[in-house]
Amino acid sequence: MATEKQRAAARKNVKKAQAAAQRRQTMKHLSSSVRTALAVEANRVRAGEAETRKELDVEARRVGIAERSKMGKDELRQALARTR
Repeated sequence: MATEKQRAAARKNVKKAQAAAQRRQTMKHLSSSVRTALAVEANRVRAGEAETRKELDVEARRVGIAERSKMGKDELRQALARTR
């Protein structure tokens, strides 16, 4: 049987975990224009009209772009466009 101290620690851990999960819900904290832009980009990728981040990284590796792991998707696109 758990002691009162153990039960208090468990309650504290549950509250901390719930608070952390609440903080991680980043999509709902973004503006509607940003959410819309993300959805449009996701739909373009699903339809095959745009490359995924992974596909861009593979091509950047093939071309030899330095520091590609630190770049975002748009930065990779721009770097690849400069090399073409």
